[in-house]
Amino acid sequence: MNINPNEYKNQFKSPELNQIKEEVSENNQEPKNKIPLKNKVVFALIILGIAGLAWWSISEKDSRKGELITIDPGIKQVSINQGDVSPISGLACENWNRRPIAVMQPSDTSTRPLAGFFEADMVVEMPVLTTSKTRLMGVYVCGNPEEIGSIRSARPDFVHLAKGLDAIFVHWGRAALGSFIENLNKGVIDNMNCNGDAGQSIAAHCFRKNDPSLSHLDSAYVNFNKILEVAKDLDYRMESNLEGYPHQEELAEEERIEKGNLEIGYYHNKDQIVNYDYDKASNSYIRYWGGVRDTDRNNGNLITPKNIVVLLASDNPAEEDPHYNNMQLGDPWYDSVDSGEAYYYMNGQEVRGRWNKDKSRMDSKLILTDSNGKDIEFVRGQIWINIVYPNMKLDWDAGISYDEELTKTE
Repeated sequence: MNINPNEYKNQFKSPELNQIKEEVSENNQEPKNKIPLKNKVVFALIILGIAGLAWWSISEKDSRKGELITIDPGIKQVSINQGDVSPISGLACENWNRRPIAVMQPSDTSTRPLAGFFEADMVVEMPVLTTSKTRLMGVYVCGNPEEIGSIRSARPDFVHLAKGLDAIFVHWGRAALGSFIENLNKGVIDNMNCNGDAGQSIAAHCFRKNDPSLSHLDSAYVNFNKILEVAKDLDYRMESNLEGYPHQEELAEEERIEKGNLEIGYYHNKDQIVNYDYDKASNSYIRYWGGVRDTDRNNGNLITPKNIVVLLASDNPAEEDPHYNNMQLGDPWYDSVDSGEAYYYMNGQEVRGRWNKDKSRMDSKLILTDSNGKDIEFVRGQIWINIVYPNMKLDWDAGISYDEELTKTE
C-alpha cells in the first residue's frame, strides 16, 4: 500500500473557518442607507493605511532570510509525565532530569555502523543536501553511550529542533552559510563544536578514532562523558526544562499484528532507503539501512525503536548556497511553513495526524498530534523521527516482513 500524502488533507479543514467566512460575507453586505462620498474617501484611505501596515508587518516577518534573532532564556516547563522518567522516551532512569544532549551524525555508508544510537532517547533523520542525502541527530537523556561517532557538521534545520528539545547541541563543523555561522556565534543555542569554527569550541576534547576501516573524515568521534564534563565547565545549565511527550501502555501481545514493514524511500541512492520491520514479541521496529540491519558500533546491538514518526515537509535549496537543502519545518530564519502531515507507527499500528512548530519562536516544541488534534501518546522507548518530502515513497504494509523478503532473494 503506497500512502498518498495528499489523500487526507481534506480531513483537516476547519468547519469554524467556513463559519467565519460566512459571517464575513454577511457583514460585507451593502447597507441600505448610502454613505456620503466624502466619508467613503476618508474610510477608504484609513483602510488602505491599515492594509499597508499589515502588509509591511507580514513582509518583514516572512522575509527573515538568514537574519540574526533574539532568543529568550529557557523557561522551565511542567513535565507531562509522572515520576522519574525521561520526558522523551518515558523510561525511568537515573538521568531522567538531565538536559538532553543532541549530537549530529552522518548517513554515509563508510561511517556505518554509527556509534551511540542504541542508547538515544530520540533520533531525527532528514535530507540535508538537494540530492536528498540525509543526516541524523541523536538525542540523549537516559542513555550514556561510551562514544558517539562519526560526528558531522551542524545544519539550521537541526538546530531549531534541538532548541525545541532544550538540548545542548554537539557537532563537528557547520554548514557554510554566513547567516547561520553568525547565529551560532551569537549563541542562539548552547553548542559544542568539535571543529571550533562557529559557536563554542571544544576541539581539544574530541578525537579521531584509530580504526583502519574509517577515513579521516569519518573518524571524528567524542566521548560522551567528556561532553557532560565540558558542558559543566562551560557553565551550561544541566537540568532539563523540557515538558516532553505523553506516553501510553504497550498493546497486549495477543492484540498485536503478526508482522509489518514500513519503507521510507530516501531516493537517489538505494543505500539511503530505510525499512522498519515490526517485531511482535518485542513490540518494536527493527531498522534496516540500505538493506542491512542497523546496529550500534559501540556494542553491536540492533537499532529497534518503539516508535516511528514520519513528518512530511516541503523543501527548497538554501538561498545562500543551493548546495544545501532547507526543509520547511518552522525554523525562524528561512521557513514560511511551520506545520504539515504526520504518520505515526507504534504497537504495530499506523496513526495519521499533524505536526506543528511555531516558527515565531526558535525554542518552540515540535507538537505531534493525531487527526483530531490530540497529542500523540508514544509507547515508552526510543522515538525515531524520519522527515521526508511529500513525494517520497512512504509504504506501510501490515503482514509483510522485510527480513523474510530479503531471505527469499538470497
